[in-house]
Amino acid sequence: MNGYIKTSPVGCYRRLWPTPVPSPLPALQSLVCGAFAGAVAYTSAVNPTYMYYAQEAFRLIYCTYMKDGLLSLWRGNSATMVRVMPYAAIQFCSHERYKKRLGSYYGYQGKALPPFPRFLAGSLAGTTAAMLTYPLDMVRARMAVTAREMYSNIVHVFVRISRDEGVKTLYRGFTPTILGVIPYAGITFFTYETLKKLHTEKTKRPQPYPHERLAFGACAGLIGQSASYPLDVVRRRMQTAGVTGSSYRTILGTMREIVTGEGVICGLYKGLSMNWLKGPIAVGISFTTFDITHSFLLKLHQMGYFTH
Repeated sequence: MNGYIKTSPVGCYRRLWPTPVPSPLPALQSLVCGAFAGAVAYTSAVNPTYMYYAQEAFRLIYCTYMKDGLLSLWRGNSATMVRVMPYAAIQFCSHERYKKRLGSYYGYQGKALPPFPRFLAGSLAGTTAAMLTYPLDMVRARMAVTAREMYSNIVHVFVRISRDEGVKTLYRGFTPTILGVIPYAGITFFTYETLKKLHTEKTKRPQPYPHERLAFGACAGLIGQSASYPLDVVRRRMQTAGVTGSSYRTILGTMREIVTGEGVICGLYKGLSMNWLKGPIAVGISFTTFDITHSFLLKLHQMGYFTH
């Protein structure tokens, strides 16, 4: 019997080591790992508003600091955390579930998925997270672009938007968000999982070192972000239309207005250079943190610290 030894002639058995618990973790623990990963990743990055180009970053940080003080650089960070933690928790947890389900369906249970299911698992995970947390993203966007006097706290944002603009406004920009999440999450998870798989095949080590995970996550974030960035710009414009006075209502209309007024590169890719600096770092940290905490809890399971 696996994990047991015979202790007497009459056939009694004593447990010698705990039987390993297969991945994924129970849902609650996987959610905790994801939330922790999101919090660590995004708390580590300064997120000032409207940093369109990398060369503008330091000037804007300095001006914001001189005008409103150091803490103003983190304005809206509480709203960011309220959105990021459940989003990351749901995304990572659902990704583990989708991997397991697709692995069973395609006959790859316990093994690395082939390319298309690997991409599909990431896309489904991102879509699930975005659908369940979208109003929080709207709140974060509004708090980041408005004067402090307009919204006193997160609850006030919900109440004021619902009262003045209607509940449907909380979902403005939802369609471009989903259309952007599908390639972004799919490409990001696909790239990260593929790099880990290639690493294992080449080095014969079952798990990469933390700095290798960071590099894989950064590459995944860079590629995924570049592929989906125009839709992210459209989403932000539609979310803040009620504040800026713009008439962004549809995806095609918003894209047409941006391209007509600002051009393709300066409009649809505005801010991409700055996101190349902070985005891959945040993605690398989040993937690495999740993997490490996930592996740690799995080891605790295998050592018998969690009982059912």
